[in-house]
Amino acid sequence: MLVVDDSVVIRRLVTQALSQHPAIEVVGVAANGTLSLQRIAQFTPDVITLDIEMPDMNGLEVLQHIRRDYPSTRVIMFSTLTERGASITLEALTLGADDYVPKTTAYFSGETPIAGLQQVLIPKITQFFQLPAGPTTNGARPEQGRTPKVSARPHVSAGVPPKVVVIGVSTGGPTALGEILPRFPSAFPLPILIVQHMPPLFTRLLGERLNATCALRVEEARQGTKVESGRILIAPGDYHMAVAPTTEGVGVILDQSAQQNFCRPAVDVLFKSTAEVYGASAIAVVLTGMGQDGLRGAEILRANGATIFAQDEETSIVWGMPGAVVNAGLADRVLPLQEMVPEILRLSKGIGGTN
Repeated sequence: MLVVDDSVVIRRLVTQALSQHPAIEVVGVAANGTLSLQRIAQFTPDVITLDIEMPDMNGLEVLQHIRRDYPSTRVIMFSTLTERGASITLEALTLGADDYVPKTTAYFSGETPIAGLQQVLIPKITQFFQLPAGPTTNGARPEQGRTPKVSARPHVSAGVPPKVVVIGVSTGGPTALGEILPRFPSAFPLPILIVQHMPPLFTRLLGERLNATCALRVEEARQGTKVESGRILIAPGDYHMAVAPTTEGVGVILDQSAQQNFCRPAVDVLFKSTAEVYGASAIAVVLTGMGQDGLRGAEILRANGATIFAQDEETSIVWGMPGAVVNAGLADRVLPLQEMVPEILRLSKGIGGTN
């Protein structure tokens, strides 16, 4: 583990927090970009926490060197909760960063900054590896490594034409969504709703970034937004997103009820409401991500006859969420990321003029 940050206080706190975990060894620290590349060559760490704003060479420049010279090294970006910080973080994720941690004062102030850092950082690190859960995780559940793939349970469609696509995604999501959403043609006849585990501001900027590359309109959902074809809606950070019938069709409902699966927005909330409103006419997609959010919702969708696709292990950054669905026998197809949209288009062929 290598800690890269230009703040001596943050380097010290992060090092202390991680060093208390029995399976994590901090092999070094670096105060700037140039020194970080020297430390990487010296220690070859498995994981790097990388500050974005640094003198001499910023985090994006360092990241590009890492991805070129050390492609298997996992990189977790430290970013500020500002518009600039969120925008740069999204850029880092598209350049190959594996995950990010918002740099908030809550982690670095108060009576227990070490405990706060452990709670947010340790699951982010352990999601990439099969590591024992130490006592310093403060109740957070780290990913327990990759689970052996099992065959999807056969599903006989009732012949109900699909009316909606719902997608759940977490770690690796911005890259995955940036890969698949531009593949949908402008004439795609179904609405698409997405829960991406991200904080406020990040989800809006993600929608704006995707909207610039997609044929369909992409936007952050609002209370009452109409669910209609030609539209991709992303759940806003810190709000659960559900769907419900309205006098004009189907609309979005947002709320800030308790977290589910340690998340808000939660995939389960969207999936459960989709099962109630759309039943067998829903296509659900579970993409790369840590944990099991979406599993319970997939069970309910499956019981109502919906079709469920899960991303395969090889193309997932973390096979937690899709792996849970696959191993529960709920996936109709286990697909590489690049095959996801062609399969959805195949199912929707002939609806609303889609070829």
